[in-house]
Amino acid sequence: MTAHTPPTPPFRDRQLPFAKRIDDLLSRLTLDEKIGFLHQFAPAVERLGVAAFRTGQEALHGVAWMGPATVFPQAVGLGATWNTDLVRRVGEALSKEVRAMRARDDRVGLNVWSPTVNLLRHPLWGRNEEGYSEDPKLTSAIATAYTHGLRGEHSTYWRTAPVLKHWLAHNNETGRDVTSSSVRPRVLHEYDLRAFRETVEAGAVAGVMPAYNLVNGRPNHVSPYLREQLRTWTDEDLLVCSDAGAPSNLVDSEHYFDTHEEATAAALRAGVDSFTDHGTDSSQITGRVRGALERGLLTESDIDAAVRRQLSVRFRLGEFDPEYDPHALTTDFDTPAHRVLAQEAAEQAVVLLKNDGGLLPLAPDTRLAVVGLLADECKLDWYSGTLLHRCTPLAGLRERFGSERVQFAEGVDRILLKTSAGTFLHVPEADAEDAVRGAEGALDPALLAGRTDLPPLTTEATGTELSLIDWGEGVLTLRAPDGRYLSVAEDGHVRASADQPGGWVVQETFRLEPHENGHLLRHIGTGHPISVAADGLKVADGDGDGDGDGEIFEVVVVESGEDAVSQVASQADVVLVVAGNDPHINGRETEDRTTLALPGHQERLLRAARTANPNTVLALVSAYPYAVDHAEVPALLWTAHGGQAAGSALARILAGDVSPAGRLPQTWYADDSDLPDLLDYDVIAGRQTYLYFEGTPLFPFGHGLSYASFSYEGLTTRVEDGTLHVSFTVGNTGDVTADEVAQLYTRAMEPSVPRPRRELAAHQRVTLAPGEVTEIAFRVPMSAFAFWDVAQGRLRVAPGLHEILVGASSEDIRLVQTVDLDGEPSVPRPVMVGGLGAVDFDDQSDTEIVDRAKTSGDSVAPVAGVEGELVFRDCDFGEGAAGITVEAAGEGTVELSLGDGPVLAVLTLSPGTAGPYDYSTVSVPVVVAAGVHDVRLGLRGPVRLARVTFSV
Repeated sequence: MTAHTPPTPPFRDRQLPFAKRIDDLLSRLTLDEKIGFLHQFAPAVERLGVAAFRTGQEALHGVAWMGPATVFPQAVGLGATWNTDLVRRVGEALSKEVRAMRARDDRVGLNVWSPTVNLLRHPLWGRNEEGYSEDPKLTSAIATAYTHGLRGEHSTYWRTAPVLKHWLAHNNETGRDVTSSSVRPRVLHEYDLRAFRETVEAGAVAGVMPAYNLVNGRPNHVSPYLREQLRTWTDEDLLVCSDAGAPSNLVDSEHYFDTHEEATAAALRAGVDSFTDHGTDSSQITGRVRGALERGLLTESDIDAAVRRQLSVRFRLGEFDPEYDPHALTTDFDTPAHRVLAQEAAEQAVVLLKNDGGLLPLAPDTRLAVVGLLADECKLDWYSGTLLHRCTPLAGLRERFGSERVQFAEGVDRILLKTSAGTFLHVPEADAEDAVRGAEGALDPALLAGRTDLPPLTTEATGTELSLIDWGEGVLTLRAPDGRYLSVAEDGHVRASADQPGGWVVQETFRLEPHENGHLLRHIGTGHPISVAADGLKVADGDGDGDGDGEIFEVVVVESGEDAVSQVASQADVVLVVAGNDPHINGRETEDRTTLALPGHQERLLRAARTANPNTVLALVSAYPYAVDHAEVPALLWTAHGGQAAGSALARILAGDVSPAGRLPQTWYADDSDLPDLLDYDVIAGRQTYLYFEGTPLFPFGHGLSYASFSYEGLTTRVEDGTLHVSFTVGNTGDVTADEVAQLYTRAMEPSVPRPRRELAAHQRVTLAPGEVTEIAFRVPMSAFAFWDVAQGRLRVAPGLHEILVGASSEDIRLVQTVDLDGEPSVPRPVMVGGLGAVDFDDQSDTEIVDRAKTSGDSVAPVAGVEGELVFRDCDFGEGAAGITVEAAGEGTVELSLGDGPVLAVLTLSPGTAGPYDYSTVSVPVVVAAGVHDVRLGLRGPVRLARVTFSV
C-alpha cells in the first residue's frame, strides 16, 4: 500500500489567480477565525498552516521602533529634495532593510505604515516633519516615488505593502480626536483628496490609515469617502488600517456612538478592515465584533469583505508562496550603498535660503566657529530608527576642515542648582552600561520605561555642573557632564539616565518657575515639582502650591552660553550658528507649535555671534519653518533633521563640495499674523499656502539658491490630444557643477471662481556641468487645469486663457506664455430642477459643515453663537419661483435674499427637531423674479441646513 498524499488546497496553488485563492481560503476559515483577523495582531490558523500577521510597521524615513537601521532625512527633508528618483531609491533601500530585519526578527512587519501624504497646510502643525509639502502635486509625486520603492519592481509580489497616512484633512494635534475639519467640496476635491488620489492611482499603494480627527462633523474612521472615493480609484483591494486607539475613540472621546458594538460595526461597514486598538490584546475588538453580530449590526459578509482585503495584501507579499517570493532572501542591511544613499539624500535636502556677498562656500583655510544647540547633535524623531552611524554638524566640519580650524561653543548656560539647605544637586557616578532608548526594538515604544538601574540624583556640598538647554516657551532640558539627560522614571526619581529627550510622554523636560526666593523645578511630564528626599531627588506628591511640595532652588550660572559664543565667534573667520528644534519638544505628535518664532535663547545666541563677527552663517536644522529675522545674517540655510549623515552633508554643502539644490516644499511665512487659525481648513477662503496667499512670504514655496546660476530659454507650448506639451532649455551659466530644479506653474487668467495665484503642474531636478544646456519637456494633462464645479458636482476644465509659468521657484518666474484652452463653459445652476445642496455654496461666512447623518451626507450650520451666511452664485430661476422649502434639523431660522437685496422669506424651525439627525421640511411662499440671481441664505440659531428647493 502507498500513503495517500492529500491534494494541495486551491489557496496554495500558485497557478490560480489571487482572487480565486483568496475565495478558497476565506471559505475554509471559521467565523471566529475571520473575526480574529480583524485585529492588528491577527492570530495564526495552525490547522490551515496560516501564520500570524501584524498590520503596521512604521517606516517614514527608515525602519522605526525595531532597533538599529539606516536613518534617512525626515519626510519633509525628502520633500525638499524635489527628487522623485532619489526618493524612490530611499523607499527601495528601506524596504530591503525591512525584509532583512524581518528575517532575524519576526516582530518586523511587511505592511508598512508610510508615507504620510497629509498636506503641510499649516506650519504650526506638530507633525509637519512627517509630510512632504503643502502642495498636492509635489506631495503625490514624492509619495508615488516612495511607494514604488517600498513596493518593489516585481509584477506579482511586493517587497512591502505601503499604507498612506492619515486620511483625511488632518493638520492639528490640538484636540485631534475631537475636532472637526470643515472641508468644503472644492477644498476636498482640489486639495485634500488629490494627494491621496494621485498616489493611489499610481498603483503602488496597499491601503490607507484614517486619521483621528473628524471631517465635516463625522469621524474619519466612519468616513463615507472610503467607499465613495478611495475604493473607486483602483481595482486593487485596499487595506484600511485604523490608527491606534481610534476605534475606541468613536465612543470614549468623540461620543459619536453610544456603544462600542455600534461603533465597531459602523467602522467596519464604512471600510475599516484592521483595528489597531488595545495593543496586542485582540479580545476587546473581537468581543465587540461578536456583540455587533448578535445585535444584527453586522453580517458575516461584512466581515468577509474586510478579511478578503487583508488576505489580498498578504498574498501580494508572498506569504503563501514563500519559495517563489523574490524578496524572501533579501539581506541588504546597512550596506555601503545604503550609507551612500543616506549621505546623498541628506545633501540633496539642504536648502540655501540666502547667500549675500557670496559668503558661501567657505574657503578651504577658513577658521570656523561652530555654535548653537544643534551644532553637535544628530536628533531623531518619534518615527526614527536607532542610529547605526551618527555624524553631527560639528563632527562633519571638523572632518572636512580639520579639527584645528574648527572651534565649538554649544551656547548653553552651565549651572549649579543650590537647595534651600545650601547644598547642590549632584549626579552620582554610575557603573551601569550606556543604553540607547529603543535599541532593542519595541512593538509599542510608548510603553518603554525609563531606566531605574542608575542612582538618583542627590545633594552635596559642591554639586555637579549641569548644562541647561532652553528650547523656548519655558521648556528646558538638563544634561549631566557625561552627556546623559535628567529624566524621571516610573518610580518618580530623577536620574541622569537618558541618551536624548524622547518617548511618547517626554520625561526629560522641566520648567524653572520663579517662586519666593528662588525657583521651583517642575517636571513637565508629571506636572509636579521636584523635591529633595532622603533617597534622592524625586517628583513631589503635591503641585507646588503647598509647603513641602517642592524644593526651592537657586540657579547659579557658572558659565553664560552667550559669553561662550561671543568668545569663539570673535576669534574665527566665519561663524556657523546651528539652530533649530528637538523633534520631541515644542512641536511633535500630540503637540502643535504656538509660534513661528525661533526660541528666544537661540535668537540671543544668533545676536551674540553676529555682534562678535559679521561673517555669520545661520543653519536651521528643524522639522518646520521659522520666521527668523535674517536682515543682518549674510547666509542662511535650512535642512530637516537629516538622519545619520546630517553633519557630513551640511559640511560638504558649506565647503562647496556639493552645490545646494534643495527647494522649500512649503511657504515660509514672515510672521504669525500671516497664518490662519490652525483649525481653518478652507485654504481658498483663508488664502492659505502659496496657492492662495497674497502677502509677502519670508521665503516662497519652491525657493532655494545654488552656487551656480542658470538660464531659462526657448519656452514652447502646444496642446495635442488633451495634453499640454511644454518644453524649454535650462543652462548652467556658473562655474561649478550643480543641480537645478525647474518648476512649471499654471494660472487661470480670468477665472469665474477663486483659483490659485499659481499652481505647480510639473518639476524636474537636473544636474548640469558649467556651460551645459539641457532641454526639459513636460506633458501636462488637461485634468491639471480642472477645478471642482460645485454647481455640477464634478471636476471641470474652464475654457479660456491660462498662463504657463516656468522658473526656479513659485516667485522666481523666468519664462511665461499664454495658452487658450478648450473646456466646458459654466452654466447657471438650474435651481428649479435640483434645488441647492447647502454644502455646495460658492462662498460663506461664519458657518461650518456638519454631518447630515452618521453614515453619509453633509449639512451646514452657523458657527455656535454667530449668524452664518451662504452664497450661491448664478442661480437660474427660469420663469420665476413662488415658494421655497428647506430641509433642516435643529431650531432657528433660514433667511432668503437675492444678491444684496432685502430678506424675501424667513423659514423658522419652531419647535425644533428632536435631534441633530431628525430633519424636517419647512415651506413658505416667496416671489422670485425670472432669470439668474445670486442667492444668499442667512442661518440664525443652531440650525443644520441640508437642502433648499424652489417651487412654482
